[in-house]
Order: sequence, then structure tokens, then C-alpha cells
Amino acid sequence: MSADRAERPGASQERALAGVRAEQPGASPERGLAGVRLDRLVRGVDPSPLTHVAELASRAAQPGNWPPWLPDALHERLTELGIPEPWLHQVAAAELAHSGRHVVVSTGTASGKSLAYQLPALSALETDPRGRVLYLAPTKALAHDQLSGVTALAGPSVRPAAYDGDTPADERDWVRQHSRWIVTNPDMISRGILPRHPRWSGMLRNLRYVVVDECHAYRGVFGAHVGNVLRRLRRICARYGACPTFILASATVADPEAAALRLTGLEAGAVTEDGSPRAASTFALWEPPWENGNNGVPSRRSASAETARILSDLVCDGARTVVFVRSRRGAEGVAAQVKRLVAEVDPVLAKRVAAYRGGYLPEERRELERQLNSGELLGVASTNALELGIDISGLDAVVLSGFPGTLAALWQQAGRAGRAGQESLAIFVAADDPLDHYLAHNPAAIFGQPVEASVFDPTNPYVLGPQLRMAAAEYPLTEPDLELFGGEAARRAVDELVAAGDLRVRPGGWYWTHRHRPDVDLRSGGDGPVTIVEAQTGRVLGTVDGTAASSTVHDGALYVHQGASYVVDELDLDLAVALVHAEEPEWTTRAQQITDLRIVTTQRSSTYGGVGVHRGLVDVTDQVVSYQRRRVWTGQVLAEFALDLPARRLETAAVWITLDARTVNRSEVNEADLPGALHAAEHAAIGLLPLFATCDRWDIGGLSTALHPDTGAATIVVYDGHPGGAGFAERGHGAIREWLTATRATIGSCGCETGCPSCVQSPKCGSGNSPLDKSAAVRILDAVLDALAAAAPVS
Repeated sequence: MSADRAERPGASQERALAGVRAEQPGASPERGLAGVRLDRLVRGVDPSPLTHVAELASRAAQPGNWPPWLPDALHERLTELGIPEPWLHQVAAAELAHSGRHVVVSTGTASGKSLAYQLPALSALETDPRGRVLYLAPTKALAHDQLSGVTALAGPSVRPAAYDGDTPADERDWVRQHSRWIVTNPDMISRGILPRHPRWSGMLRNLRYVVVDECHAYRGVFGAHVGNVLRRLRRICARYGACPTFILASATVADPEAAALRLTGLEAGAVTEDGSPRAASTFALWEPPWENGNNGVPSRRSASAETARILSDLVCDGARTVVFVRSRRGAEGVAAQVKRLVAEVDPVLAKRVAAYRGGYLPEERRELERQLNSGELLGVASTNALELGIDISGLDAVVLSGFPGTLAALWQQAGRAGRAGQESLAIFVAADDPLDHYLAHNPAAIFGQPVEASVFDPTNPYVLGPQLRMAAAEYPLTEPDLELFGGEAARRAVDELVAAGDLRVRPGGWYWTHRHRPDVDLRSGGDGPVTIVEAQTGRVLGTVDGTAASSTVHDGALYVHQGASYVVDELDLDLAVALVHAEEPEWTTRAQQITDLRIVTTQRSSTYGGVGVHRGLVDVTDQVVSYQRRRVWTGQVLAEFALDLPARRLETAAVWITLDARTVNRSEVNEADLPGALHAAEHAAIGLLPLFATCDRWDIGGLSTALHPDTGAATIVVYDGHPGGAGFAERGHGAIREWLTATRATIGSCGCETGCPSCVQSPKCGSGNSPLDKSAAVRILDAVLDALAAAAPVS
């Protein structure tokens, strides 16, 4: 693991409380309710799908005393709400913030971090009748959940209110003028508040606290954008004479001080000792069994099908359960299958199962959240839209359908169960994926392991340039501003903006030259969302990210919304609209694409004998050229159809490995098998990189070739899927030995004969997973690792 990872919050307490009791698969010690439920799930299943079971010990509470500065009125409301005393970490964080120090509180899920920032912030509003608070959340579900909580605790003059994309236009002026606790998100800060700062001057001038909740969600390009938005906020606040205290909160931040500094540009004190109580929990690793696949070829049962079976059993057992699924389509598919399975037992019970994901209309989200909190829903299949913070009381179990991309997200999702203090069950169902297979058989990589350091770079030129355009349009940039935005990197970006005619240099600084306001999408790397519209009725069904539109809502693609299936009639990229019609086919679709890659610059390069390890910038051209229709659940290819879509160009960061002819010869891989060997190793390496960087395989791409024109050698390239890079390839370069060792172990330990999705097949391969040579990939990786071990690097 990377040396710069900090310990997972709560790990030290778990060790102090008798640690984790690991059990062998199939063992049946005396169990609590969670263990009994797990036993029932695997009863009669042979062989057992369990690869590891951990019993996480309970933790006793460490209460503290209310701070002496707490206003009497706020103390009375806390008592009325049934909160007799705070936990120690809540007091520690509140004291730091009250003293004016920026603070990051990094404690376990459901540890009451909300009170840690509510105490100083609401106290300030009690004593300062003009004071204001900005609360930022990465998701609307979390924001509205927190709005309900602070409304119950705040005094009558606070008037907490939401200011987001769902806020009606006629309410926005009221929020700006009257609300003293504004619940919003980075997007609205960037697009709604800062560009119109004169209208918001009353709020900005009196801003006392900025709360950044679930700050571990800000990573990659999104994190880089948010870091710059917060610097823009600090800059405009300073213009109005304000210097608000920042309070950052997350259950799963590694190296919290460094994360806070990178995100805000401010030094912050860290509170990491968790004083909240925690009930015991059972955490199981589960690998779906092998079964006969297409043409009798053995394959693992899909994680979606296995997850649906588990959820249906838990629902029938009366266990309130949330399943986390990686994709919107997957969540809809799991919910639909669970409804069918449960209906066979109890048709009424099947109505208490639903899907939850992003892209729903606001009123649909609110109703699902209400039903989930009230207990009307017993089983929910969700994307990570429910991962962050929203208080779901009374959950008995959580099932993770596939690795969620990071250990931070894994613990965040698993922690959703047991939030009312009861014993809970968490099950990780390994998907047909190299990383999932590795984790299922290497529990030490999960339990007691530090979470990943947050990876993002606010000085990424593809992020910094657009952000400086926004800042200059808000107020002319000055020399001190450039230091705030990254020093030399900001100067280079400003010079480029001047050369492009966007900025003009004057004695007072750098001025925006255009009449129109600039804009930037914080979440999609530049392409705006594409709206999904039902052609016959004109009804808006939802949206998809513009960068994913060509592969997800191309002509003929299957789109699923609220359990209903739609087929895309036409994708109009110019209008950013996909027209669809309702249809329930027996197939799904998968886009196929071609990739061309050229190396632009090499920033670091080391040679280990005949193996080169390099990092730099590459130019990638991707084009979706066709799509396949595949039979539902089996994945059998039924047909393939050509598409005519524009190519997408990406200049980004990459890490690449080169092998000279001698190294290839030592591997005993012949010329005919070399492309398949490199391709298989590339797929597995992409699958394992999330173990070493805060990304998932959909954040990164790759290419392999027996002879690349820019290297003159056999080459494997893994690159970030965002303009300018997001830090993922750089992290892989820094952990090259560990990364490739895990890659080789995953391929070598897989029980398949010629390669499968658990080792070398990729769900997003643009060439249909051909050619692939599993055994040759092992030999290639052995040759690379031997070279890395035997030779000192030559730079």
C-alpha cells in the first residue's frame, strides 16, 4: 500500500476493543442476529460463497461536557431533542471552530459529526443576529437530510433553507435575503452566488462559518474544481471584509490535515478520535459461485444476479436493507429482479422494494427518501447517491454489489447499516472484476487497512484555466490572487488566458474582456449533461453526463428509468438531447469503441534492465463505432450495429511500461501471443489501480500494443480519463511494484482456464476483449517484476 495513507478512522478503536475476529469460511460460531441472518443466506449453498467473515467489535461511548460558551437557548433545544450530552470528538471539533481555527473532523460513519459543526455555527448565529452560515454537500440527498436536522435545532431567526438546482426561482431571492443557514452545493456557489456576489454581499460580508460535509467525495477532477471554487469563495469574502472559519467533515478521510489544505488552501486542525458508541457488526466477503455459461463454458454468476438473490432473501426475512450498485442501470435491474423474486413469495411485500439513483426528478427523489426513512420501503437498490451522510435510521443490512471504487467508499457504504445503534450486517459481493476477485481472497487489503489518500490537483491546467476565467469575471485578478490559486501554475494559466484574449492586463490586475459570463461544469470535465426525453409525450426522464452520452444513450441504446426500459431513437449531441420510446426488450446494449494514443511529453522515466517505467502526458482519441445487443443476464451477444459518432480527444496524464525484445524473449511469450498477453495484463492492471488510488476503473483507460510507434517497444499504457489528468496515473507510477505485484497475483490465482471478467476481461473493452492470453500475461508480468526487483533504476 502507498506510504502516504493514513489509518482508516475507527481502526485504532477496533483494535483497542479486542480487534476483529476473523472466521474461516463456513464457520458457525455463536452469533448475534446479523450472524444468524448471514447463516440463513448461505444455508444449503455448497460450496459456501463466503471467502471471509469478520466480526467488528462494539465500541463504548466517550461522552464529554457541553462547552461553557453554548447559549442557554441552544442547550435547551438540544435537551428537548433528547441529546443529554455530546461525544468527546464533537466537543473537540466545536472548541477548535469556536476559537476561530479551521478544523476537519474525521470520525466514523454515524458518529454525529453534524453536531460538531452545528454547535459552534448555531452558537454564533445566536449571539450575532447578522451572522450567516454556508453548508456545502456533494449530493442533494445529503443536503436535504441535513436541512431537516438543522431546522429542528435552530432558533426561529435562523430560517435554514436550501439553495440548489431544485429551489424554485421565486424562492431564491427569499433565501438570499432571509436565510442565515444556507444549504447548498459547490455547483451553486460557482454558478449562482459568486458570479452575482454584489447581490449576495449581505451574506458574504457576515459569513461566519463554511461547512464542507463529506469532503472525501471531492476527488479527481471534481475535487480539483471544488478546491478552486472554495478559493474563489475565500477571495470574494475577503473583498467584503469577511474571513469565515471552515469546518470540514467526513467519515473516511485519510491524512485529514493534508486533505483540508489541498481542498481549501488552509491549515486545519484534525479531530480523529471517535467518541461515539458503535454496535457490533458482521462483515462478510462473498464471491458468487461458478456456473455453466454460454455454450457450457464455466463463468461466475453475475454480481447483480447474486445481489438480487441476497436482497430478496433479506427482504423476505424482514431485514431493512440497502444494496449499493455501481451503475444507474444496475440499480434499476437489481430492483426489478428483486421485485419478481419477492412477488413469488408475497406480492404485497414486493411493493416495498424500489430503486434509488441520480437522474431522478426532484419530487421522485424526495418521495423515495421519505419512504426509506419511514420504513415503508424494506429493500432499496441504490447507486452511491445514498452513500453520503443522509440519516437512514434502522437499517439492518447493507449489501455492496461490487467494489465501490475506493476503500473510503466501501466503509462509508457499509456504515449505513446499524445507524440506530443496533447490530448490523454488511456483505461485499465480488463482481466479475480483477480487483473484486483480489479483495475477496485478500481480506487484509480491507480490514485494518488504511483508506486511500484523496487524489486531486487544483493546479491541473484544464481545471485552473476555466476557474481563473470565472474568478476574473467576478472581480479582477491581482498578484496575491495568483498565490491563492497556486502560484506559478496560476501565472502560467493567466498568461495563456491573456494570449487567448480572455484577460487584459491593466495596472489594477487582470480583467475579463468579454461581456458574457464564463461557465464551467464542476462534475463532467467540460461536457454538459444530456437530457433524456420521451419522444411521444415530451416528458423529461432524467439526464446523463455529456462525456458518457456517446456510450450510454447512443442511437439504439437501452436506457432504464424507475424500472421501466426505454430504447433511444436519436441522440442529438448539438442539442444535448436523447429521444427515447418505451420498450421492454430481452436484451441490453454495450458500446464498442476504438482508441488511438500518442505520447506528448515524458515527465519521468526510469529503466530497470530491459523494462522502462514512464510518466507523462498523452493524447488519446476515442470513438464509439458500434454497439452490441446482449441477452439480459447471460450477456450473450445477439447482434452488433454500426454507429456514426464524433471522436473525442483527450490530453491527459498517463503511466506506461515498455519491454525491450530481450525482456519479451525471457518471458517465453512468442510474437503471435504477445498482443494478447499485453492486452490481458493491461486489463488486469486497470482493474487493480483503484487499490492504490482513489478512483475506479471507469475513471481510467488503457492501451497496449506489441510495438508502439512512440516507444519503439512493446508497451502498456494506463491513463486518467479526465483532461489534464486527475492524479491516478501518477499514484500508479509511485506504487508500480505493489500495483503490478497485485495484478500478477490476481491473474495467477483466478480459477478460470483462459481468462474471465474476474481476471483479464474488461466490461469496457472497446475491442470486445480480443485478443487476450491469460497464461502469457502471467509470464509477461513475471518478467517485468523480475526486472524491477533485479536492477536499480536508471533515470
